[in-house]
Amino acid sequence: QVQLVESGGGLVQAGGSLRLSCAASGSTFSMYAMGWFRQAPGKEREFVASISWSGASEYYADPVKGRFTISRENFKNTVYLQMKTLKPEDTAVYYCARHSDQRAHSGSYSQLSSYDIWGQGTQVTVSS
Repeated sequence: QVQLVESGGGLVQAGGSLRLSCAASGSTFSMYAMGWFRQAPGKEREFVASISWSGASEYYADPVKGRFTISRENFKNTVYLQMKTLKPEDTAVYYCARHSDQRAHSGSYSQLSSYDIWGQGTQVTVSS
């Protein structure tokens, strides 16, 4: 059973940076697109960023474009989310997730329903 474990969350002042990591178990990590999502208190879980299985393509939600960068190291079975110029509205629990289909087309990368394996989440709190 594949497991995803996030790390790197914490408390940071507005304007600061954090780097989240998501380590995956299993040998087929490189065949799946990966995504980052977040959920703030009282709100729905929302798409943040995704990266294709090869790492060649990245996709971002509008609120984080230009501030967040998703990347992956397939030889480490790890996906990252570098977050810069953080804002209080970025405060949320951040989850990484694995796409349900191998070598999936990018058209489904932003949809929560396209992902079937989720990590436990890591809290990011940005103070003003």
